[in-house]
Amino acid sequence: MDSATQVIAWRRELHKRAEVGFELPRTVPYLREVLTDLGLELSDDIGGGFVATLTNGAGPTIGIRADMDGLPISEATGKDWTSEQPQSMHACGHDGHMAMALGAAAALSATRDFNGTIHFVFQPAEEPGHGAQSMMAAGLFDRYPMDAMFGLHNLHGVPAGSLHTRPGAIMASEDLFEIHIHGRGGHASRPEAVVDPLVVGAEIITALQSIVSRSVAPTDVAVVSCTEFISDGARNAIPSNVIIKGDTRSFDPEVQATLERRMRELVAGICAAHGATSEVIYTHEFAPTINDARSTETAVAAAIATVGESNVNSNCPAWAGSEDFGQFAKHVPANFTFLGIGVDASEGGVPLHSRDYDFNDNVLDVGVRYYVDIVTRLLPRGASA
Repeated sequence: MDSATQVIAWRRELHKRAEVGFELPRTVPYLREVLTDLGLELSDDIGGGFVATLTNGAGPTIGIRADMDGLPISEATGKDWTSEQPQSMHACGHDGHMAMALGAAAALSATRDFNGTIHFVFQPAEEPGHGAQSMMAAGLFDRYPMDAMFGLHNLHGVPAGSLHTRPGAIMASEDLFEIHIHGRGGHASRPEAVVDPLVVGAEIITALQSIVSRSVAPTDVAVVSCTEFISDGARNAIPSNVIIKGDTRSFDPEVQATLERRMRELVAGICAAHGATSEVIYTHEFAPTINDARSTETAVAAAIATVGESNVNSNCPAWAGSEDFGQFAKHVPANFTFLGIGVDASEGGVPLHSRDYDFNDNVLDVGVRYYVDIVTRLLPRGASA
């Protein structure tokens, strides 16, 4: 079969094998088999993922990241390549990301039209945000140093085959919080005898919205969302305890720190005013994804060469979603780019994380050619270390 048909076949086979998090017993062996057949050198396990290396002569070293995990969703597309795994689905397009990396590896291995080294980094657990850190903790960059790293993610709602990136922050951090409020419960008819954590919690939820409006500069972007409000009360009993859960998003590490600091201060102050006590559990799940300016210049040039200037947005809006690639970008110059998969639902426009989502196979070749252009641009023939 021709190369484009082969990439589609890989994508659909990977879609059938959808798995979640670090548990990838069908995905990883399949990828390793394909990459071995293509002639790449494979690492052992690195924090649940692995690296496939292609070297041709002396020159710089770059990385191309592909995420491997799906989501715990039951698929409803009805496609012939529907996931064979219960409650596991490639509803975010990581099957397409892997297939494009395979396609680029195949093309580059066949032509050897570059001088240097490419590390294809196959990462687990992107969705929960722990895979990049796991690979780095296992020595990814110590064993495989890179001069630059590139990744992309498909994006619905924009024209199929278009490419979108920007220098600086392109995706947000995500932090999770749990606020535990301890009051003193009692009978609903005797409110004067209790310390009502529901009232305290309601005041905290309202006050948290002032963090963005009064503690973050208008030129910065942040989101504070309370998503759960849980008590141990009954219909006729004021509870003793309340838990508020939610998340925050931001694009700047200083803003990220401000959100946590002000949340802790507000919770402590409001609880003290009412005679309640509290604990705040605040965890950093995703780092913001910050694009390196020089790597972004390369990505934009490659995008224009691949799809034409009219189909490239070199200063796209930042997206408040989060991406584990941001952890890699903290340690190596990097660029992250969006690949449009369609506007209409029948042509790739179904939202990500939907049980009806399926990757638009028509754009796979764009991703392959984009990666190949980056490699030949940064590792040109005739270059030397």
